[in-house]
Amino acid sequence: MKPLTKTVVTLLMLSLGLCAFAEVAVIVHPSNSNSFDQNAIKRIFLGKSRAFPSGGEAIPVGSKDGSPESNEFTSSVLSKTPKQLKAYWAKMIFTGKGTPPKAMESNQSILDIVASNPSFIGFVTSGTETGAVKVVGKF
Repeated sequence: MKPLTKTVVTLLMLSLGLCAFAEVAVIVHPSNSNSFDQNAIKRIFLGKSRAFPSGGEAIPVGSKDGSPESNEFTSSVLSKTPKQLKAYWAKMIFTGKGTPPKAMESNQSILDIVASNPSFIGFVTSGTETGAVKVVGKF
């Protein structure tokens, strides 16, 4: 392939890859009056904390591995690559120290479960959230 063609193809692939990333919104039940920072969200989704900052039980749910919102959340909030996160959870499961957040089929299923129970916290593609949930962070 000619150098110019290679460069054009590479730039096109990069631009398409950048478009695949979606901003994510972290959501909780509207009755949850907690204030959250990125570190609190990170601790909950890495299984280091099983409670909201106020003390109530926190049950994290997320999208299936490999989805654009899951990849963006893993990168932006957890500061890990999908491969690093998979290795992290393998170690946590093997040592009996935790289990990963439940993977849901769609943004709508995450919205439904978070809206129905104050203990759940999840993330969805930004812009898909409804009035039935409260957004506590966008990343």
